[in-house]
Amino acid sequence: MRRKLALPLALVAAVTVAATACSSSSSSGGSSSAGGAGQNAKNAAKVASSVTDYNPQPYDNVKDGGTYTTAGTFDEQGNPFNVNGTLNSVRIWSWYNADAITYSPTGEVQYNPDYYSDVKVSVEGGDQKVVITLNPKAVFNDGTPIDWRAIEATWKANNGSNKDYAANSTDGYDRITSVTRGADDKQAVIAFKGVNPSWSALFTTFLHPEAATVDNFNKAYVKTAHPEWGTGPYTVGTWDAHSGNITFVRNPNWWGRKGKLDKRVYVNLESGASINAFKNGELDYTSAVDAENLKQVKAVKDAEIRSGGSPFEYSLYLNTKSPLLGDLQVRKAVQESIDRPQIAKIQFQGLDYTEPLPGSAVLFSFQQGYQDNVAAVLKYAPDEARKTLDAAGWTPGPDGIRTKDGKQLALGYTLLGDDPIEKATASALTAMLKSVGVKLDINKVSSNDFSKVLSERRFDLFISGNRSTDPFGARNLCDFYCSDRDSNITGAGTPELDQEIRATGQIADLGQQIEAVNKVEQKALQQYAFLPLYSGPSTYGIKKGLANVGATIFYSPLPETIGWQK
Repeated sequence: MRRKLALPLALVAAVTVAATACSSSSSSGGSSSAGGAGQNAKNAAKVASSVTDYNPQPYDNVKDGGTYTTAGTFDEQGNPFNVNGTLNSVRIWSWYNADAITYSPTGEVQYNPDYYSDVKVSVEGGDQKVVITLNPKAVFNDGTPIDWRAIEATWKANNGSNKDYAANSTDGYDRITSVTRGADDKQAVIAFKGVNPSWSALFTTFLHPEAATVDNFNKAYVKTAHPEWGTGPYTVGTWDAHSGNITFVRNPNWWGRKGKLDKRVYVNLESGASINAFKNGELDYTSAVDAENLKQVKAVKDAEIRSGGSPFEYSLYLNTKSPLLGDLQVRKAVQESIDRPQIAKIQFQGLDYTEPLPGSAVLFSFQQGYQDNVAAVLKYAPDEARKTLDAAGWTPGPDGIRTKDGKQLALGYTLLGDDPIEKATASALTAMLKSVGVKLDINKVSSNDFSKVLSERRFDLFISGNRSTDPFGARNLCDFYCSDRDSNITGAGTPELDQEIRATGQIADLGQQIEAVNKVEQKALQQYAFLPLYSGPSTYGIKKGLANVGATIFYSPLPETIGWQK
């Protein structure tokens, strides 16, 4: 999509953390699940659902050889475990590091036997134990065995005990009491305090022990790759820091099924240029995120549209550290004045697509246990917004803009890039806020500044997105709402609310956990700092014959299975 994302490995940021944020939902650069390009795409174009569309093909029905080329590049931080990791980080990482655990489109756990040859989960005395037996052949590219130490190193870097690690999320890792050697070096025994039903999301991939030192974790992957610390069917062929282009080639050290492709190529292009490159036959895949792109892609010979449900969500963030937005009543009035259906209408114009307004940061409408928590605490009510501002002492001036103590109620909206739909969204927000007496100044910045906008909070209002890479969204509640969490870019929250949020992570039963999460999220939304806006479809233009690439929701096809259908 046009926007980028910004959160944990299970929740990677997307407002513009990457101009490819809505490109394939797969960490491998494509997506898949059960479905075909015909009726599925037709259905998915009309309403949000769990439909998939990716031309699923078994490994033996994929040709040996060929090249798969898409638009894409590396971001500033290439370590997806790092707090500044993005959706691009996850995608690029997946092509030269372990994909040890993946999920079906609807979220069932799938273990990759090339890494985890056996997994046993047990509960003793109320505490969970996970025993992972690692494939005896598994090695990192530098020859270091992939053994229990890799699991231990990943845990230590992410559990929060050492604050020098800029970890994306400590949730789940902080409930592990130990990672120890099992029957031999190739067995990792993970002991939890209590029960963690979503433990698999913690070890979908892992770090080389050398990459897990504080300095390497934070800095080693900045604008560069470390193929020697990687593993898998592919490795880095070229990594051009000047052009931003990347090529992956087959890995001679790989012990499993060899990759079907000769090369996987990422070409650094802006979203507009990628459509033209697809039309010219230079790309095999492109994201078709608006009506004009969709129209152009449909006209390309030997191309097809694949469309399905989306694990993305885009939201409005209000920076509570900004002077005027430190006032909860001002934030409440801002949110009451925003016509979310109108924003969605702008985003989806010409797509013949509708969806329920998103009501949660952590669960999608097609997931079991989902509730519309936003509707429970907020409604679109400009009249109420005016009353809220009146009560807070903000008086309309001659031009309609409110003032208080000689200061105008003027806020900034940070706009990344020059996409016409994003400009239209910014204009709509400006008009909505002006109607209640709030001036909105548009601050346009380069898409390349996405990470800085987030990490340095260079915004008053900002739209960004996140993509869930696993189905356990309830475990990420703290990443959005805890006041002491870097990933909570609004800065909102209280220590008391933090305690309630963290208590939901101690609930062993997933159903009961989700019920508790819904209740706490309604409290968190009353900070009025975070407002879900829309999800949108996952829609792609894809060259006919490309297998295991498209709209897959939670599924990430293994890199070696991606290629050209026989």
